[in-house]
Amino acid sequence: MTKESTKKKTILIIEDERPLVQAIEAKLANAGFEVLTARTVEQGLGYMEDVDTIDAVWLDHYLTGGLTGLDFVAKLKSPESKWRRIPIFVVSNTANHDNLETYIQLGVNKYSVKTNHRLDEMAQEIKDFLDSPQE
Repeated sequence: MTKESTKKKTILIIEDERPLVQAIEAKLANAGFEVLTARTVEQGLGYMEDVDTIDAVWLDHYLTGGLTGLDFVAKLKSPESKWRRIPIFVVSNTANHDNLETYIQLGVNKYSVKTNHRLDEMAQEIKDFLDSPQE
């Protein structure tokens, strides 16, 4: 077995509600991920710059600091971004149609409403996505 195949995948959680961050972090860690957490778009972008490999992002819409998840996605998915291929999973209770459409147009991989899914189900969904062959 190679070192690459045994390395845990790293998920960046960008969520401003501390108790929820702790619960998400626990579920993702139980699913076998290394987990990084940020509360603002700026912190999330800092991790993107500083960490060698982030395999996916779990993102809320409303965040501390004035910028939203849309701002983060627009930065990561821009054509000149070196991170545009990193999968982004938006998990939010802010499910208005305009936000959903914008996230999809920007290229997120999935938009889920927090109250409609259990955290362990979402963690497994991300694991399954990352374990499946990508184009």
